[in-house]
Amino acid sequence: MRRLFWDIETSPNVGYFWQSGYKLFIPPENIIRERAIICICYKWEDEDDVHSLEWNKGDDKKLIKSFSKIINEADELIAHNGDRFDIKWFNGRHLIHGLDPIPQSKTIDTLKIARKYFRLNSNKLDYLAQVLLGEGKIQVPFSLWSRVMDNEPSAMKEMIRYCKKDVLLLERVYERLAAYDTPKTHMGVMMGKERWTCKHCGSESVTVSKTKVTSAGIIQKQMQCGDCHRYYSIAENVWRDYLVAKCKEG
Repeated sequence: MRRLFWDIETSPNVGYFWQSGYKLFIPPENIIRERAIICICYKWEDEDDVHSLEWNKGDDKKLIKSFSKIINEADELIAHNGDRFDIKWFNGRHLIHGLDPIPQSKTIDTLKIARKYFRLNSNKLDYLAQVLLGEGKIQVPFSLWSRVMDNEPSAMKEMIRYCKKDVLLLERVYERLAAYDTPKTHMGVMMGKERWTCKHCGSESVTVSKTKVTSAGIIQKQMQCGDCHRYYSIAENVWRDYLVAKCKEG
């Protein structure tokens, strides 16, 4: 299993407008400088280092090409609000640069997990990190983005530092939330084991906690892992394989 935690920082459009305020229409022909991805920071689950890619004075084509190769190495992409923001932003810039399409990736969005299972005061990464980990994001002013767009070297260093911290918080928040979510990849099968093994961690130290029946009349067994203590369900035919394996052990 190769899980990739990632985050992007983006620049605003630059254009002409007559006044500022809410609910104002600015047509796309008023844009004189298209927005782009300033940097992408990412970390593999089994590594300590957080890596970074950055644009070349406003040009993000090389950054996009480099991260496309990295995405293809991942089994799961994990980001906060990644399904709505990060991956679509990345795909949009990929399209604009006329690059070859990349395979559709399996994504995990920590914002969606937080919204689905909990009723918290906020689902923002900064809030989740503060209440779950006791620390939040690095606070930076909007002027940092304008300094980056003016190509100040020190500003880019600050932006990378800010983005890397988000990736570290993202991984730790995911570890807290993941126990409540249904895994998108069966870890046991990924490790070459039987389907009855733990979907979360791949452990064979699992037991049946109860029998469930769906509205369609399908019988399932709810399992609990003795190692990570998480729950998951298996079909009755998979449960029979589990019984055979346990009989052989006994």
